[in-house]
Amino acid sequence: MTHRTSFNRRRFLQGSAVGLGALAAPAIISSKALASSGELNFVGWAGYPGLTEKAFPAFEAATGIKVNYKEVPDQDTMFGEAKVALQTGSADIMEPTIDRVSAWNSNGLIAPWDESKLELGNYLPGLIDGNAEGMARIDGRLMIAPTNWGTESMVVHSEDARLSDPPSLGDLFNPENPAVLRPHSALAAMGRWLDAQGKLPRPFIDSYSDMEAMVQVWDIALAEAIKMKGNVVQWWTGENDANAGFTANGATVGLCWDSTGYNLRNEGYAYVAPVEGAFAWNQGLFLMKNATNTEQAHELAKFISTPEGSAIWATAFSSNPVSQGGYALLGPEVAEYYGGFLTAETSANLWWWPPQSAEFIAKRTEYADKYKAA
Repeated sequence: MTHRTSFNRRRFLQGSAVGLGALAAPAIISSKALASSGELNFVGWAGYPGLTEKAFPAFEAATGIKVNYKEVPDQDTMFGEAKVALQTGSADIMEPTIDRVSAWNSNGLIAPWDESKLELGNYLPGLIDGNAEGMARIDGRLMIAPTNWGTESMVVHSEDARLSDPPSLGDLFNPENPAVLRPHSALAAMGRWLDAQGKLPRPFIDSYSDMEAMVQVWDIALAEAIKMKGNVVQWWTGENDANAGFTANGATVGLCWDSTGYNLRNEGYAYVAPVEGAFAWNQGLFLMKNATNTEQAHELAKFISTPEGSAIWATAFSSNPVSQGGYALLGPEVAEYYGGFLTAETSANLWWWPPQSAEFIAKRTEYADKYKAA
């Protein structure tokens, strides 16, 4: 069973030229934002130099607001930083993915966005409404301001990878394929692969909403993954070590972000969707509950929703823009890369990461640690 969506990138691309003309007007900057500190404290992802080289300077040029940026490698580290920031006031915003909204909110870390200070009409359909609305909102309040979205799928060496026909998540566990994997993603891939073969006692998706079901099916996925662990040459948590798994340690397959595939596109690697469907994620800004620079935070969220800001942000992550006009402004290499991967078939088959409670994430971390340690 998969999470399917009508989110179709090619349809957005066709309409983006029209959206560009409608949305390209300069944003109106709040006088409160300019009158206060003029700074914004932001904790986000490491390994994306385009943020500091282009995105933040463009935002500062447009608004006068300087971004103080702290880089961390993964969402677990980001979650820990959020807990510290709740005590110290060291961060105003962070940039996790939409499936973490519930966990962050239940820990008292985040506050809702003031929708009157955003431009919600700028966003592509499906990012905060449709299937995503149940994750984006809590008690009707918007808890995430989208920044970019993308996929986690198979990076494969075009000549050396041993793939099924069509490629399958099971290829990640083939002993002939040296693999680079993220532990919790690999266990989810194993669960989905087993589910597709009818080898689980209940649908894998149930594990995200029912802890009893999680233990039942993840126990099976863990046991099978451990049996097939011998081909793993590197674990990854962020972009840099994912790349190194291929370039330094000789992996021929991996389950990685689309940005990893983009970065390796000229090194003999391709980015392909498994028959079970690529994982998909939706990333965005979380407003810290004790944020000091809230006006500036809203200005950054609004900037990223414009075609220009969205294209700069998506290019920095080698991902998809959130603005209706963003695709028209992407660099040609990025647009060609994503156009080649997100066909009508692969778009229709995306498997969106479901909501993940704090209890689920804690248990999932236990499974990931057991997998690595086995």
